[in-house]
Amino acid sequence: MAATSTAPTAAPPPPRPAVPARGARFLLLLSVFLCAACGLVYELALTALGSYLVGNSVMQTSVVISVIVFAMGVGSLAAKPLQRRPVGAFAVVEGLLALTGGLSVLVLYVAFAWLRVYTPAMVAVAFAVGLLIGAEIPLLMTLLQRIRRQEAGSAVADMFAVDYIGALVGGLCFPLLLLPVFGQLKGALVVGAVNALAGVLVVVWIFRRQIRRTVRIALLGGMAAVLAVLGTVYALADDIEVTARQQLYRDPIVHAETTPYQDIVVTRSRAFTGEADTRLFLDGDLQFSSVDEYRYHEALVHPALSGPRSSVLILGGGDALALREVLRYEDVRQVTLVDLDPAMTRLARGFGPLRELNGGALEDPRVRVVNADAFNWLRDAGGRYDAVVIDFPDPDTAALAKLYSVEFYHLLRQVLAPDSRVVVQGGSPFFAPKSYWSVRATVAEAGYGTTPYQVDVPSFGNWGFVLARPGSEPPPLRLAEGAPRLRFLDDAVLRASTVFPVDRRTREVRPSTLMDPVILEYTRHEWRAY
Repeated sequence: MAATSTAPTAAPPPPRPAVPARGARFLLLLSVFLCAACGLVYELALTALGSYLVGNSVMQTSVVISVIVFAMGVGSLAAKPLQRRPVGAFAVVEGLLALTGGLSVLVLYVAFAWLRVYTPAMVAVAFAVGLLIGAEIPLLMTLLQRIRRQEAGSAVADMFAVDYIGALVGGLCFPLLLLPVFGQLKGALVVGAVNALAGVLVVVWIFRRQIRRTVRIALLGGMAAVLAVLGTVYALADDIEVTARQQLYRDPIVHAETTPYQDIVVTRSRAFTGEADTRLFLDGDLQFSSVDEYRYHEALVHPALSGPRSSVLILGGGDALALREVLRYEDVRQVTLVDLDPAMTRLARGFGPLRELNGGALEDPRVRVVNADAFNWLRDAGGRYDAVVIDFPDPDTAALAKLYSVEFYHLLRQVLAPDSRVVVQGGSPFFAPKSYWSVRATVAEAGYGTTPYQVDVPSFGNWGFVLARPGSEPPPLRLAEGAPRLRFLDDAVLRASTVFPVDRRTREVRPSTLMDPVILEYTRHEWRAY
């Protein structure tokens, strides 16, 4: 009796894609491109949000990227069993990624405002986003091979080339398009919608012959549900953002905007004196209270203008309150104000409560406004200035720390006229003594004689400044003859301001440089306690 063959027959290949091979390949690579762009935007959105809300941009960036990259590895491994049904699996992964990434900014903002658990929530969201991003590539590689078989090396090269180009476009779109047009919260939602369409619709359309009709309908229904959720949240985003943001501030918010550089919030209430109290916050940090800001700005500006003052340079101070004090001297012929954020100077020029405080200073014909990074602007600046007023926020980020570096003050010297004076706001000698004395040490290291002084500003507490001039001789601390009548400052107050209590006198601290920004660590460590 003859033996019969029992060898298994090969499984039939899956049906060909519903689109011609070349078109299907193009559409799939387009999906790779869009998904890569969306993935990078999610990463940038998480790092930017952390920098705005809690500062320490280097740490936020490091944690977000590290967690996402680790989760991508986990996601790639987790996707191995899913390659048996790559079409449905990829559509589900992209739907979940669109939902998770699109809602990530909202979830973290709510966690920060109401629950006060930002860091654990950020790690969880970053891990979820990374896990889903990591699952994309194995599934996309399987789908690409279904369209046209090619050597593994060539397939990987094609896939990653398109993936990296998509990441480039996403990285550029985030600061240049999404933030200016939509803002952080709405921008993430828009990207989530693009992610859902690119990841679900394209793949289901290309491979619709390879999945059952009921599965296809379920996948498209899921995509529609994701889009509906994102669209609903988009419609409610402004109300949600206003409600969440108000949780972070004691007084009613009268203006709020997020720019490519910072989060600007203005609050307004009735002070205990009965007058209006307008407060400006940048990235959550108080910049002034209208009740006592004159104390700060008089102490900052007038000692520096006790010498020559025909030409004055103000670095920072986009609220124009320091500018207001400078313009009180009739012999000031020209003032250049350099502030990074055009939104801040627009607000100072056009927002009623702020314009009232600065007296419309930006409309004075003697004033020239430059919106630029002060460090880079100084490298190419021309002209000479008799007095320089430096009014930057405290150096609690890497971007601000470079403006408190030896190199920065070296650059400043090239624009100083003979017998010029420079004043730097240095933070609080009481709350952050190492930070304050490091500012003084940094200015001195750059070749200036320095005179430290401090005053009390009730909304801030004890606050310090450093008056300086090129050379080794400390500049005298005094008011100019014929100075305008001031509400807070006189020569007696200035004489007293040079006396520091025993427990807040000079500390053994290092000057801060670009390569060794110790001012950043001092500031973070000291202010963390308050």
